Amino acid sequence: MQKFNFLNVLKQSLKPTRFFVILKKVYSRFFSYEGSLSKDQNLKWIKSNISEVSTFAKTISSTLWEEAITQSNILEKNAHKTLETINYDLGGGAAYPLLYFLTRHLRPDNVLETGVAAGFSSYAILSALKKNGKGTLYSSDFPYFRINNPEKYIGIVVEKDLKKDWNLFVEGDDNNLPKIFKSVKKIDLFSYDSDKTYSGRSKTLKKVSNFLSEHYVIIMDDIQDNSFFHDFIKENNISHWKIFEFENKYLGLIGQVANIK
Repeated sequence: MQKFNFLNVLKQSLKPTRFFVILKKVYSRFFSYEGSLSKDQNLKWIKSNISEVSTFAKTISSTLWEEAITQSNILEKNAHKTLETINYDLGGGAAYPLLYFLTRHLRPDNVLETGVAAGFSSYAILSALKKNGKGTLYSSDFPYFRINNPEKYIGIVVEKDLKKDWNLFVEGDDNNLPKIFKSVKKIDLFSYDSDKTYSGRSKTLKKVSNFLSEHYVIIMDDIQDNSFFHDFIKENNISHWKIFEFENKYLGLIGQVANIK
């Protein structure tokens, strides 16, 4: 297996646009900054500020939350059928019930997500956009360079009838975001699930911040990895934020959701 992995990494590294992305990923694993809080301190802060996602959503619209749960059950059933046909573990999905709910409630024109993997989050957002009857999803990802022909597995669970509103870019955020921002000037909903390092989050937020609409909402996954989310809301005096738990991980929400119709 290790030889198989090495050969696939080498194959991907020979592509000029991907070599530097892979190099940065390797570097960040050895030189990562945790932030102002240690991991234990950050986790303690997170747990002291958790909100129940169903309570949050039902306060806004119980009908839409019930719809989100129903659609998520359909998503899971269809996705697992597809994933059973492949030999790779592509990782879990983001908080797709919440992403579906937010997309339906906010009715965004443009949604940006960084990090696709198998495509659970993409599926949820695209399903909601279809139900809304408007909106486009722009997705940035980078192939799993340890497996053979990784491009074909990106968003593998997304059904064909949903892809008409989907623009997928697969050369890493540094290469993808400039291309995306040539096509779209304002992002209404941003789901961040790519580079989880402190520096990666910081760099991406700086790039995206200039393109956020007036009533933007951000969802950031795996905030337990470092204290970026904590530091970001403190340093920017952000008052509208929430923390939720999903499948034993934690995600942060930034933006005022309840008053948006």
